[in-house]
Amino acid sequence: MNGQLDIVFQILAITGPVFIMVIVGWCLKRFAIIDDAFISTASNLTYRITMPFLLFIGIVKADLNTALQPKLIVYFSLATILGCAVAWVWAIKRIPVADRGVYVQGAFRGNCGVVALALAVNQFGDYGLSIGSVLSGLVIILFNVLSTIVLSVYSSVFTFNFRSIIKELLQNPLIISVLIGLLVSYANLSPPTWFMVSGEYLASMTLPIALICIGGTLSLSALVSSGGAALSASLFKLVFIPVVFTVIGWLIGFEGRELGVLFLFLAAPTAAVSYVMAKAAGGDARFAANIIALSTALSIVTISAGLYGLTALRWV
Repeated sequence: MNGQLDIVFQILAITGPVFIMVIVGWCLKRFAIIDDAFISTASNLTYRITMPFLLFIGIVKADLNTALQPKLIVYFSLATILGCAVAWVWAIKRIPVADRGVYVQGAFRGNCGVVALALAVNQFGDYGLSIGSVLSGLVIILFNVLSTIVLSVYSSVFTFNFRSIIKELLQNPLIISVLIGLLVSYANLSPPTWFMVSGEYLASMTLPIALICIGGTLSLSALVSSGGAALSASLFKLVFIPVVFTVIGWLIGFEGRELGVLFLFLAAPTAAVSYVMAKAAGGDARFAANIIALSTALSIVTISAGLYGLTALRWV
């Protein structure tokens, strides 16, 4: 019994700080301490400045052999593609045509850059930050391409344009920071101390602000109005994908910290950016918001339960 309680407390120490910050964000918005203007500005600051510094420093301070895990990156990419494909097949059979693109995106696109990275840092420290930084930056490419493809199929105003996607990715500050970090690490360069210290100041702001912004965007009305389709997409993202592909990952040889990071990135709730893309594609933005809100709320339970299972099985 004591052993089980120890595992529970260990899991709470990992997930508690992350989801408490999300709840704090919801409370601050609820009591009008922050507003939509603050969330928009803070989100932009995080995306363009503080998150790039966090990813860059996480890579530069780590051993390149630790930060860059090709096997893990390839497996996560394949799992994402397969997860997207299965969700698409399911949507064709169960979801109205107009909502299929939004449903599929919500069912596979995870919030890896904030929620998964924060959890990885809490559980694995510098190891989680370094490997999570690379994974966060590189999966953005995959998420953007797959989301654009699936949304364009069901949109009359949104078309798949390979050139525009490449241009957008080349201008993405998160991808740029990861590539620069890898180059600096590979060349064995040492940035000046003043630069690293200043960068760490900025990086330390990232996760608290980003998590508060996520909480500030949550809507209880969206949770209440979430229908069966939103619940289906959320469960697909939070249960089907992480359970299936974590187990397969263990069977093919992932274990310990690698398997833990893999699970956290697979189990992350639907990314908030899926709302922006759904709206741009002329899809049902309310439906996208419902998936985001519901998956974020449910992920408190599903991620904690998953970590408990992995710890009890001694897989991590």
